[in-house]
Amino acid sequence: MDALVLLIFCFLFGMLARKLELLPSSTPMVLNGFIINLSMPAITFYYIHKMQFDTSLLFPVFMPWIHFGLAFFLFRFIAKRMNYDKKTTGAIILTAGLGNTSFVGFPLITAYFGAEYLGVGVLVDQPGTFLVLSTLGIATAAIYSSGAISAMGLLKKVFTFPPFQAMLLAVLLRSFEIPEYAQLSMKTLGLTITPLAMVSVGYQLKFVKSPGIIKKLFFGLGYKLFLAPAFFYLLYVVIMRGSGINMQVTLFEAAMAPMITAGIVSIQYGLDEELAVMMLGVGIPLSLLTAPVWHYLLSGV
Repeated sequence: MDALVLLIFCFLFGMLARKLELLPSSTPMVLNGFIINLSMPAITFYYIHKMQFDTSLLFPVFMPWIHFGLAFFLFRFIAKRMNYDKKTTGAIILTAGLGNTSFVGFPLITAYFGAEYLGVGVLVDQPGTFLVLSTLGIATAAIYSSGAISAMGLLKKVFTFPPFQAMLLAVLLRSFEIPEYAQLSMKTLGLTITPLAMVSVGYQLKFVKSPGIIKKLFFGLGYKLFLAPAFFYLLYVVIMRGSGINMQVTLFEAAMAPMITAGIVSIQYGLDEELAVMMLGVGIPLSLLTAPVWHYLLSGV
């Protein structure tokens, strides 16, 4: 409960700081840079290095890939029926197909399951969500805009991302003992993700209005917050008989809000900016309300 209160407080402070100009406009850039270059690599290394790997951990890794694939085909179909242009189609695929499994997901995992289960979140986020964004996500953005990206460009984006580098290093050093003081330092540094990420998210939220936006949000957020996690419950629990806390965390991550970076990529590639912003602006606060519902529903898994 303490972690959840901290999460909400930091989120509201971020919104207030922007409105009252308590912090400079560069605040999100600085906070995000700190998180990506220090906090996330630290927590990634800490949990991946000590995690005991088994076949059950394939569930969190594959979830974001299946999630994005479903979104791609579903929204291509909806776009044809609704006569959406390419920019709208690309934006909704990216923002509905990729979840905020780190900046929002990690704090919520800490709040509802405990920090000891962040390792599952890291598996969802690094070889899952981040790799999807860096490969299929960037390719989708390029297809639905006038831009393009080379195979070497994709590889560079993947292998120069600090948390991904930390994950590879943790795997390579699994047979080596890490001093306790170093482990404690990494864990402490990693725990800064919760307050910093939620201040950053709150600060960046914007709300805009345009014709037809409500229906687009209904489709996008309906899939992201409700349909997708329900699908994975059916696939992973009912059909594949998965169970346990790791499975609960995996399904919980499937119900996260749209990924901030996916929205940023949408904007950078000239896709539907208003839709991308609103998917984040409505989806993130709404996910704070739907998350406890999913936590309750998944408690028996």
